[in-house]
Amino acid sequence: MKPTNLALVISVAIVGMASGESTPREALLVLSKGEHTLAIVDPSNFKVVARVPVGEDPHEVIASTDGRLAYVSNYGGGAYNTLAVIDLVGQKALTPIDLGPLRGPHGLAFVGGKTWFTAEAAKAIGRYDPAQKKIDWILGTGQNRTHMIFVSEDLKRIFTTNVSSGTVSVIEKSAPENRADRRGGRRPRRGPPEGDWDETVVPVGRGSEGFDVSPDGKEIWVANAQDGTVSIIQTSTKKVTATLAANVMGANRLKFTPNGKLVFISSLQGSGVAILDSATRKEMKRVQIGHGAAGIQMQPDGSRAAYVACTPDNYVAVIDLKTLEVSGRIDAGKQPDGLAWAVQR
Repeated sequence: MKPTNLALVISVAIVGMASGESTPREALLVLSKGEHTLAIVDPSNFKVVARVPVGEDPHEVIASTDGRLAYVSNYGGGAYNTLAVIDLVGQKALTPIDLGPLRGPHGLAFVGGKTWFTAEAAKAIGRYDPAQKKIDWILGTGQNRTHMIFVSEDLKRIFTTNVSSGTVSVIEKSAPENRADRRGGRRPRRGPPEGDWDETVVPVGRGSEGFDVSPDGKEIWVANAQDGTVSIIQTSTKKVTATLAANVMGANRLKFTPNGKLVFISSLQGSGVAILDSATRKEMKRVQIGHGAAGIQMQPDGSRAAYVACTPDNYVAVIDLKTLEVSGRIDAGKQPDGLAWAVQR
Protein backbone atom coordinates (compact mmCIF):
# COMPACT_ATOMS: atom_id res chain seq x y z
CA MET A 1 0.00 0.00 0.00
CA LYS A 2 2.74 2.44 0.86
CA PRO A 3 4.52 2.21 -2.54
CA THR A 4 1.17 2.70 -4.30
CA ASN A 5 0.39 5.80 -2.24
CA LEU A 6 3.88 7.16 -2.89
CA ALA A 7 3.47 6.59 -6.61
CA LEU A 8 0.18 8.46 -6.51
CA VAL A 9 1.77 11.41 -4.73
CA ILE A 10 4.61 11.51 -7.26
CA SER A 11 2.15 11.30 -10.15
CA VAL A 12 0.10 14.22 -8.81
CA ALA A 13 3.27 16.26 -8.30
CA ILE A 14 4.39 15.61 -11.86
CA VAL A 15 1.01 16.67 -13.21
CA GLY A 16 1.22 19.85 -11.15
CA MET A 17 4.69 20.66 -12.52
CA ALA A 18 3.61 19.89 -16.06
CA SER A 19 0.89 22.51 -15.83
CA GLY A 20 3.57 25.21 -15.64
CA GLU A 21 2.90 28.52 -13.92
CA SER A 22 -0.26 29.24 -11.96
CA THR A 23 -3.19 30.88 -13.72
CA PRO A 24 -3.02 34.68 -13.37
CA ARG A 25 -5.95 36.51 -11.79
CA GLU A 26 -6.78 37.94 -15.22
CA ALA A 27 -6.24 35.55 -18.11
CA LEU A 28 -6.84 35.47 -21.83
CA LEU A 29 -8.30 32.15 -23.00
CA VAL A 30 -7.50 30.98 -26.53
CA LEU A 31 -8.94 27.93 -28.30
CA SER A 32 -6.83 25.96 -30.75
CA LYS A 33 -9.00 24.12 -33.27
CA GLY A 34 -5.94 22.41 -34.74
CA GLU A 35 -4.65 21.04 -31.44
CA HIS A 36 -7.97 20.68 -29.57
CA THR A 37 -6.67 22.66 -26.62
CA LEU A 38 -7.41 25.71 -24.53
CA ALA A 39 -4.42 27.95 -23.86
CA ILE A 40 -4.38 30.02 -20.68
CA VAL A 41 -2.42 33.18 -21.45
CA ASP A 42 -0.95 35.75 -19.07
CA PRO A 43 -1.85 39.06 -20.77
CA SER A 44 0.92 40.92 -18.94
CA ASN A 45 3.62 39.14 -20.97
CA PHE A 46 1.60 37.16 -23.59
CA LYS A 47 3.02 33.91 -22.20
CA VAL A 48 1.01 30.68 -22.34
CA VAL A 49 1.03 29.32 -18.79
CA ALA A 50 -0.94 26.14 -19.52
CA ARG A 51 -2.69 24.17 -22.28
CA VAL A 52 -5.67 21.97 -21.47
CA PRO A 53 -7.39 19.43 -23.80
CA VAL A 54 -10.95 20.37 -24.73
CA GLY A 55 -12.22 17.71 -27.15
CA GLU A 56 -13.08 17.68 -30.82
CA ASP A 57 -13.64 20.82 -32.93
CA PRO A 58 -13.69 23.50 -30.22
CA HIS A 59 -15.09 26.81 -31.51
CA GLU A 60 -16.18 29.16 -28.71
CA VAL A 61 -15.18 29.60 -25.07
CA ILE A 62 -16.66 31.50 -22.13
CA ALA A 63 -15.54 31.88 -18.51
CA SER A 64 -17.73 31.71 -15.43
CA THR A 65 -18.33 34.95 -13.52
CA ASP A 66 -15.87 33.95 -10.79
CA GLY A 67 -13.21 33.13 -13.39
CA ARG A 68 -12.63 29.63 -12.07
CA LEU A 69 -14.24 27.59 -14.87
CA ALA A 70 -14.35 27.78 -18.64
CA TYR A 71 -16.88 26.21 -21.00
CA VAL A 72 -16.06 25.27 -24.59
CA SER A 73 -18.50 24.35 -27.37
CA ASN A 74 -17.59 21.20 -29.34
CA TYR A 75 -19.25 22.15 -32.60
CA GLY A 76 -18.60 19.80 -35.50
CA GLY A 77 -21.22 21.51 -37.67
CA GLY A 78 -23.88 19.52 -35.82
CA ALA A 79 -21.92 16.29 -35.39
CA TYR A 80 -21.06 16.87 -31.73
CA ASN A 81 -23.17 17.56 -28.67
CA THR A 82 -20.88 18.38 -25.76
CA LEU A 83 -19.53 21.33 -23.82
CA ALA A 84 -16.04 20.86 -22.47
CA VAL A 85 -15.48 22.11 -18.91
CA ILE A 86 -12.07 23.36 -17.74
CA ASP A 87 -10.86 24.06 -14.23
CA LEU A 88 -8.85 27.24 -14.85
CA VAL A 89 -7.27 27.25 -11.40
CA GLY A 90 -6.30 23.58 -11.46
CA GLN A 91 -5.55 23.82 -15.21
CA LYS A 92 -7.31 20.56 -16.00
CA ALA A 93 -10.25 19.23 -17.95
CA LEU A 94 -13.35 18.19 -16.02
CA THR A 95 -16.19 15.88 -17.10
CA PRO A 96 -17.78 17.29 -20.28
CA ILE A 97 -21.47 18.18 -20.42
CA ASP A 98 -23.60 15.89 -22.61
CA LEU A 99 -26.24 17.98 -24.40
CA GLY A 100 -28.19 14.98 -25.71
CA PRO A 101 -30.15 15.90 -28.86
CA LEU A 102 -28.96 19.52 -28.74
CA ARG A 103 -26.30 19.04 -31.38
CA GLY A 104 -23.99 21.61 -32.92
CA PRO A 105 -23.35 23.81 -29.87
CA HIS A 106 -21.55 27.00 -30.83
CA GLY A 107 -22.22 30.42 -29.29
CA LEU A 108 -21.83 30.75 -25.52
CA ALA A 109 -22.69 33.19 -22.74
CA PHE A 110 -22.38 32.95 -18.96
CA VAL A 111 -25.04 35.06 -17.25
CA GLY A 112 -26.97 34.64 -14.00
CA GLY A 113 -24.71 31.84 -12.85
CA LYS A 114 -25.60 29.65 -15.83
CA THR A 115 -24.14 28.72 -19.23
CA TRP A 116 -26.26 29.66 -22.24
CA PHE A 117 -25.54 28.09 -25.63
CA THR A 118 -26.82 27.78 -29.18
CA ALA A 119 -27.47 24.39 -30.78
CA GLU A 120 -27.38 24.81 -34.55
CA ALA A 121 -28.55 21.35 -35.58
CA ALA A 122 -31.51 21.57 -33.18
CA LYS A 123 -32.42 25.15 -34.21
CA ALA A 124 -32.48 26.01 -30.53
CA ILE A 125 -30.81 27.67 -27.59
CA GLY A 126 -30.37 26.11 -24.19
CA ARG A 127 -29.17 26.79 -20.67
CA TYR A 128 -27.04 24.66 -18.37
CA ASP A 129 -27.20 25.06 -14.58
CA PRO A 130 -23.81 24.15 -13.03
CA ALA A 131 -25.33 23.95 -9.54
CA GLN A 132 -27.88 21.31 -10.55
CA LYS A 133 -25.61 19.85 -13.25
CA LYS A 134 -28.39 19.74 -15.81
CA ILE A 135 -29.92 21.58 -18.75
CA ASP A 136 -32.83 23.44 -17.18
CA TRP A 137 -34.23 25.39 -20.16
CA ILE A 138 -34.53 25.02 -23.95
CA LEU A 139 -36.15 27.29 -26.54
CA GLY A 140 -36.49 26.67 -30.27
CA THR A 141 -35.72 29.56 -32.61
CA GLY A 142 -37.19 28.12 -35.81
CA GLN A 143 -34.22 29.60 -37.66
CA ASN A 144 -31.40 27.96 -39.60
CA ARG A 145 -27.92 27.86 -38.06
CA THR A 146 -28.61 29.72 -34.83
CA HIS A 147 -24.96 30.53 -34.24
CA MET A 148 -23.99 33.23 -31.73
CA ILE A 149 -25.79 34.37 -28.57
CA PHE A 150 -26.02 37.37 -26.24
CA VAL A 151 -27.94 37.33 -22.94
CA SER A 152 -28.69 40.56 -21.07
CA GLU A 153 -27.57 40.83 -17.45
CA ASP A 154 -31.18 41.19 -16.27
CA LEU A 155 -32.02 37.90 -18.08
CA LYS A 156 -34.90 39.53 -19.95
CA ARG A 157 -33.46 39.66 -23.46
CA ILE A 158 -31.62 37.18 -25.67
CA PHE A 159 -30.21 37.93 -29.12
CA THR A 160 -28.99 35.33 -31.62
CA THR A 161 -27.70 35.45 -35.17
CA ASN A 162 -29.07 32.84 -37.58
CA VAL A 163 -26.52 32.45 -40.36
CA SER A 164 -28.39 30.56 -43.07
CA SER A 165 -31.68 32.36 -42.46
CA GLY A 166 -30.00 35.76 -42.64
CA THR A 167 -31.81 36.92 -39.51
CA VAL A 168 -31.42 38.00 -35.91
CA SER A 169 -33.75 36.64 -33.22
CA VAL A 170 -34.75 39.13 -30.54
CA ILE A 171 -36.16 37.02 -27.70
CA GLU A 172 -37.79 38.86 -24.80
CA LYS A 173 -39.34 37.66 -21.58
CA SER A 174 -43.05 38.45 -21.71
CA ALA A 175 -45.15 39.77 -18.85
CA PRO A 176 -47.55 37.18 -17.36
CA GLU A 177 -51.09 37.50 -18.64
CA ASN A 178 -54.24 37.32 -16.53
CA ARG A 179 -57.51 35.73 -17.55
CA ALA A 180 -60.96 35.55 -16.00
CA ASP A 181 -61.84 32.50 -13.93
CA ARG A 182 -65.35 31.11 -13.47
CA ARG A 183 -65.97 33.34 -10.48
CA GLY A 184 -65.31 36.49 -12.48
CA GLY A 185 -61.94 37.19 -10.86
CA ARG A 186 -58.52 37.34 -12.43
CA ARG A 187 -55.75 34.83 -12.09
CA PRO A 188 -52.33 34.47 -13.71
CA ARG A 189 -52.18 32.50 -16.91
CA ARG A 190 -50.68 29.06 -16.49
CA GLY A 191 -47.45 28.50 -18.33
CA PRO A 192 -43.74 27.84 -17.88
CA PRO A 193 -42.59 28.24 -14.26
CA GLU A 194 -40.30 31.16 -15.07
CA GLY A 195 -42.59 32.86 -17.58
CA ASP A 196 -42.88 32.80 -21.35
CA TRP A 197 -40.82 34.36 -24.13
CA ASP A 198 -41.68 36.29 -27.30
CA GLU A 199 -39.47 36.07 -30.39
CA THR A 200 -39.14 38.77 -33.05
CA VAL A 201 -37.26 37.65 -36.16
CA VAL A 202 -35.43 40.56 -37.79
CA PRO A 203 -34.20 40.08 -41.39
CA VAL A 204 -30.68 41.42 -41.88
CA GLY A 205 -28.17 40.32 -44.55
CA ARG A 206 -26.95 37.06 -45.97
CA GLY A 207 -24.66 35.09 -43.70
CA SER A 208 -25.41 37.01 -40.50
CA GLU A 209 -22.92 35.61 -38.02
CA GLY A 210 -20.68 37.81 -35.88
CA PHE A 211 -22.49 40.45 -33.85
CA ASP A 212 -22.27 42.56 -30.73
CA VAL A 213 -24.51 44.77 -28.63
CA SER A 214 -23.37 48.34 -28.01
CA PRO A 215 -22.27 48.98 -24.40
CA ASP A 216 -25.31 51.24 -23.87
CA GLY A 217 -27.60 48.43 -25.04
CA LYS A 218 -29.28 50.58 -27.69
CA GLU A 219 -28.01 48.91 -30.85
CA ILE A 220 -27.10 45.49 -32.25
CA TRP A 221 -24.43 45.53 -34.96
CA VAL A 222 -24.44 42.44 -37.21
CA ALA A 223 -21.76 41.48 -39.75
CA ASN A 224 -23.25 39.84 -42.84
CA ALA A 225 -20.50 37.61 -44.26
CA GLN A 226 -21.98 36.95 -47.69
CA ASP A 227 -22.96 40.57 -48.37
CA GLY A 228 -19.95 42.25 -46.80
CA THR A 229 -22.32 44.62 -44.99
CA VAL A 230 -23.17 45.53 -41.40
CA SER A 231 -26.79 45.77 -40.25
CA ILE A 232 -27.63 48.01 -37.29
CA ILE A 233 -30.74 47.11 -35.29
CA GLN A 234 -32.31 49.49 -32.79
CA THR A 235 -33.11 47.35 -29.75
CA SER A 236 -36.11 49.44 -28.66
CA THR A 237 -37.95 49.06 -31.99
CA LYS A 238 -36.38 45.76 -33.10
CA LYS A 239 -35.91 47.23 -36.59
CA VAL A 240 -32.92 47.71 -38.88
CA THR A 241 -32.09 51.41 -38.91
CA ALA A 242 -29.02 51.27 -41.18
CA THR A 243 -27.07 48.95 -43.45
CA LEU A 244 -23.42 49.86 -43.85
CA ALA A 245 -21.43 49.00 -46.98
CA ALA A 246 -18.51 47.93 -44.83
CA ASN A 247 -16.71 45.77 -47.41
CA VAL A 248 -16.12 42.91 -45.00
CA MET A 249 -16.80 39.86 -47.17
CA GLY A 250 -16.39 36.69 -45.16
CA ALA A 251 -16.90 38.58 -41.90
CA ASN A 252 -16.53 36.23 -38.95
CA ARG A 253 -16.77 38.29 -35.75
CA LEU A 254 -17.73 41.83 -34.74
CA LYS A 255 -16.87 43.47 -31.42
CA PHE A 256 -17.28 46.87 -29.76
CA THR A 257 -14.46 48.38 -27.72
CA PRO A 258 -15.51 48.71 -24.06
CA ASN A 259 -16.15 52.45 -24.44
CA GLY A 260 -18.39 51.83 -27.45
CA LYS A 261 -16.46 54.18 -29.73
CA LEU A 262 -14.93 51.64 -32.09
CA VAL A 263 -16.16 48.46 -33.79
CA PHE A 264 -13.72 45.73 -34.88
CA ILE A 265 -14.69 43.29 -37.65
CA SER A 266 -12.63 40.23 -38.55
CA SER A 267 -12.83 38.29 -41.80
CA LEU A 268 -11.57 34.86 -42.76
CA GLN A 269 -11.34 36.03 -46.38
CA GLY A 270 -9.30 39.17 -45.83
CA SER A 271 -5.88 40.19 -44.58
CA GLY A 272 -7.05 43.00 -42.34
CA VAL A 273 -9.31 43.83 -39.43
CA ALA A 274 -11.75 46.62 -40.26
CA ILE A 275 -12.13 49.26 -37.53
CA LEU A 276 -15.23 51.45 -37.73
CA ASP A 277 -16.13 54.60 -35.84
CA SER A 278 -19.48 53.82 -34.20
CA ALA A 279 -20.61 57.47 -34.22
CA THR A 280 -19.84 58.31 -37.85
CA ARG A 281 -20.33 54.70 -38.96
CA LYS A 282 -17.32 55.07 -41.24
CA GLU A 283 -14.20 52.94 -41.50
CA MET A 284 -11.27 54.49 -39.62
CA LYS A 285 -8.62 51.97 -40.45
CA ARG A 286 -7.91 48.48 -41.72
CA VAL A 287 -5.14 46.81 -39.72
CA GLN A 288 -3.15 44.20 -41.64
CA ILE A 289 -2.68 41.10 -39.50
CA GLY A 290 -2.27 38.04 -41.74
CA HIS A 291 -4.32 35.88 -44.08
CA GLY A 292 -7.63 35.90 -42.24
CA ALA A 293 -9.06 36.31 -38.77
CA ALA A 294 -11.80 34.92 -36.54
CA GLY A 295 -12.34 35.46 -32.80
CA ILE A 296 -11.99 38.92 -31.25
CA GLN A 297 -11.61 39.69 -27.54
CA MET A 298 -11.27 43.11 -25.92
CA GLN A 299 -9.36 43.72 -22.72
CA PRO A 300 -12.34 44.52 -20.44
CA ASP A 301 -11.04 47.81 -19.09
CA GLY A 302 -10.22 48.99 -22.60
CA SER A 303 -6.81 50.18 -21.46
CA ARG A 304 -4.52 48.12 -23.58
CA ALA A 305 -5.46 45.84 -26.40
CA ALA A 306 -7.75 43.94 -28.67
CA TYR A 307 -6.87 40.31 -29.36
CA VAL A 308 -7.66 38.80 -32.77
CA ALA A 309 -7.31 35.11 -33.65
CA CYS A 310 -5.49 34.81 -36.98
CA THR A 311 -6.68 31.30 -37.72
CA PRO A 312 -4.79 30.59 -40.99
CA ASP A 313 -1.54 31.98 -39.57
CA ASN A 314 -1.60 30.10 -36.24
CA TYR A 315 -1.22 33.10 -33.92
CA VAL A 316 -3.23 35.69 -32.05
CA ALA A 317 -2.53 39.30 -33.04
CA VAL A 318 -2.43 41.94 -30.32
CA ILE A 319 -3.72 45.35 -31.48
CA ASP A 320 -2.94 48.40 -29.36
CA LEU A 321 -6.19 50.28 -28.77
CA LYS A 322 -4.43 53.65 -28.69
CA THR A 323 -2.28 53.40 -31.81
CA LEU A 324 -4.47 50.84 -33.63
CA GLU A 325 -1.32 48.99 -34.67
CA VAL A 326 -0.23 45.39 -34.10
CA SER A 327 1.92 45.39 -30.98
CA GLY A 328 2.53 41.67 -30.54
CA ARG A 329 1.67 38.08 -31.35
CA ILE A 330 0.74 35.12 -29.16
CA ASP A 331 1.51 31.52 -30.12
CA ALA A 332 -1.42 29.70 -28.52
CA GLY A 333 -1.70 26.70 -30.83
CA LYS A 334 -2.72 25.89 -34.39
CA GLN A 335 -5.83 27.46 -35.87
CA PRO A 336 -6.80 29.73 -32.97
CA ASP A 337 -10.45 30.77 -32.95
CA GLY A 338 -12.63 31.43 -29.90
CA LEU A 339 -11.30 33.86 -27.28
CA ALA A 340 -12.51 34.80 -23.80
CA TRP A 341 -11.41 36.74 -20.73
CA ALA A 342 -11.38 35.19 -17.26
CA VAL A 343 -11.07 37.17 -14.03
CA GLN A 344 -10.78 35.25 -10.74
CA ARG A 345 -12.95 36.75 -8.00
